[in-house]
Amino acid sequence: MTSVRKIYQRAIVTPTHHVEQLWRDYENFENSISRALVWYCLQPKKSTKRKRRKRKKNRKLDLEYLETENDFSICFLDNLEGENPEMFQAKGLVSEYQPKYNSARAVYRERKKYTDEIDWNMLAIPPSGSSKEEMQWMAWKKLLAFEKANPQRIDSASANKRIVFTYEQCLMFLYHYPDIWYEYATWHAKAGSVDSAIKVFQRALKALPDSEMLRYAYAELEESRGAIQAAKKVYESLFGDGSNASALSHIQFIRFLRRSEGVEAARKYFVDARKSPNCTYHVYVAYAMMAFCLDKDAKMAHNVFEAGLKRFMHEPGYILEYADFLYRLNDDRNIRALFERALSSLPPEESVEVWKKFTQFEQTYGDLASMLKVEQRRKEALSRTGDDGASELESSLHDVVSRYSFMDLWPCSSNDLDHLARQEWLARNINKKTDKPTLGIEAGSEDKTTSGVSSNTNPPAKVVYPDTSKMTVYDPRQIPGPAALAAPSASGTLPYSGPFSSNGPPIALNDILKSLPPAFAAFVANLPAVEGPSPDADFVISVCLQSNIPAATGKSGTASLPLQSGAAPSTSDLSDSSKFRPRDRQPGKRKDMDRQEDDESTTMQSQPLPRDLFKIRQLQKNRVTNSSRVTSSYTGSASYGSALSGDLSGSTS
Repeated sequence: MTSVRKIYQRAIVTPTHHVEQLWRDYENFENSISRALVWYCLQPKKSTKRKRRKRKKNRKLDLEYLETENDFSICFLDNLEGENPEMFQAKGLVSEYQPKYNSARAVYRERKKYTDEIDWNMLAIPPSGSSKEEMQWMAWKKLLAFEKANPQRIDSASANKRIVFTYEQCLMFLYHYPDIWYEYATWHAKAGSVDSAIKVFQRALKALPDSEMLRYAYAELEESRGAIQAAKKVYESLFGDGSNASALSHIQFIRFLRRSEGVEAARKYFVDARKSPNCTYHVYVAYAMMAFCLDKDAKMAHNVFEAGLKRFMHEPGYILEYADFLYRLNDDRNIRALFERALSSLPPEESVEVWKKFTQFEQTYGDLASMLKVEQRRKEALSRTGDDGASELESSLHDVVSRYSFMDLWPCSSNDLDHLARQEWLARNINKKTDKPTLGIEAGSEDKTTSGVSSNTNPPAKVVYPDTSKMTVYDPRQIPGPAALAAPSASGTLPYSGPFSSNGPPIALNDILKSLPPAFAAFVANLPAVEGPSPDADFVISVCLQSNIPAATGKSGTASLPLQSGAAPSTSDLSDSSKFRPRDRQPGKRKDMDRQEDDESTTMQSQPLPRDLFKIRQLQKNRVTNSSRVTSSYTGSASYGSALSGDLSGSTS
């Protein structure tokens, strides 16, 4: 009975499957054996009266202690001599383990939410970037974070065992993920088990032998604990047979030798690394800056840069790094000489950044004459790469913006920068034959070009237009379905709806533009070409603001479009205009009615337009009613403008 009780009590505090059923079984077990009262004869050992009184006084405490620890072993009972019987009931044990069971059940339900998201049939394959693999990676990360929080509130040793178990489970599925291996090793190192972390790194390198990241992390761990030779072997493993060594591995090994063995060892290896076929200018820059910053040897650094200049004169990146080094030395004479030597050998298409650096140098160190001279030389050199060299040589306001800006401070606003960017792009492409230009402008961008703004000067080769074969004019009164296309209403169909016919083939864009009103056609013609269905709203608005769209006028022959609902003539213009004279008028009451309607419409037109959509619709309905009354007494035809504008936009007769 005692052994069964211990097993039950261990099971109900463990968050596992069917913990609720185990709790019910434990309650039944305690209730079944408690009905027959269990008697224990507890009597203290023979001792002095003083000790005996103390034992009698604390007997209840001893029993509670035994009950808490579930230690009802016979060995303990043998140490006591029976004096008075004590009774234990199941109610006390069940009430004691009830909170522990509730905690275990809550942890089990929380853990189950994370484990249910894991695909336990997933194969351990290298990551391909699919969404399913990313979801599994996130699910495992959540489970690991949950276990590291120690939700069961168990001791550190048991909690660490659970975390190790979870990591081992994770690696069964994410075996080819270097970040999981790295987190597993670093967790061991932070927990104080460096040997376990080293073993994890060794396993990781067997699983991912081509991962340089894990090798650097492994070498860093060995170096941090003082194992220099072990770390050196890890670095040497990056070189392989020597022909596959990358420039980065040479740089990191030079830095390691400088930290561990001193300056001479690093210099000796640098001399050998220069002979490597994979040695790039990065190795020269790294060693020169190490000698300058760590060894405080500016002469050595200058010699290294000069040695590399003979080999990497054609590399703009090396020229810029050498110029930065001379900047720190405040050696303006050698900086100018470096730029002159480099620009004389670099092709124009590769010298853009060098010219930019040269211009910035003159803005800092030179006077106004030298600044203007370098800028003119830069324009002449870069104009050879463009199609229109004459426009490149012209001075513009961009030169002033570039000359008088500093870091993120600009002599103009972001709107001015956007406007200048568009004007610059238009100036460069004014003679190019493009149907519809595209221009990308980022307002307030921090990464500016030499002119202070960024722009996209490559219009797309193919312009995609929407399929207009099935487009119809929107009419809220139209009937859904094909019948709506067959029977359009007289007042709700636009006069230029012909090009959007659903029966015929799609018509060319030029034909569509011809059928549009002049103002709307000018707006459409100024829209940019978009490679895809989603244009940039900000750019479209900028085009609209910068375009000169002619306004609709009331000249004869100008077609104007009535609104689909609420389009009506302006009765204020009908009443006073000398251009509109009705042929026949009815005397008496009809004249008074017309005058009253004119006065009402004039008052309505003189009021400011409401911003509420509901009020606008009510205003349109009233105007439609009034206009129908007025036009019924006239003969002839007229083309009217919008009911909101109140202007006549067509000829009247």
